[in-house]
Amino acid sequence: MKINGLYLLFIVLGLSLHGCGNSPVTPLPTESLIVQDQASLLAALQASNATAEIVDSVFQDFFSPEGNIIRVNGVDIQVFEYATSEAMEQEADQVAPDGGSVGTSMMMWMDAPHFYKTGQIIVLYIGSDENTLNLLRKVFGDQFAGR
Repeated sequence: MKINGLYLLFIVLGLSLHGCGNSPVTPLPTESLIVQDQASLLAALQASNATAEIVDSVFQDFFSPEGNIIRVNGVDIQVFEYATSEAMEQEADQVAPDGGSVGTSMMMWMDAPHFYKTGQIIVLYIGSDENTLNLLRKVFGDQFAGR
């Protein structure tokens, strides 16, 4: 009786281990997409069922790289991509907590500014559209500066 029970235990254990090695890879949910740069930002926005396309370039005196305007569900956001995350962090550190200034530049925004950062990008959204803000929070988490 002991041998049969031990034999049954090995069969069950073997079948369990066999199933572990052949399980298919499950794709990550949309919320788990890691945004590091502009390309992965576009992918994350589109995976969130948003329309997102680059529509123009933009220069801001307070950020060193040329940025792109991405139209997201009809609303424009500005994306600035840096060569390294360290370079991005150096410039992000210059943004005042309320977004009212960047370094020595004082701003007079037309609407509330919202600054987000991740990986090698800073995103600036100037506006108050709740759907856009919810989408940006979903992709980035909380803003690091703004109102």
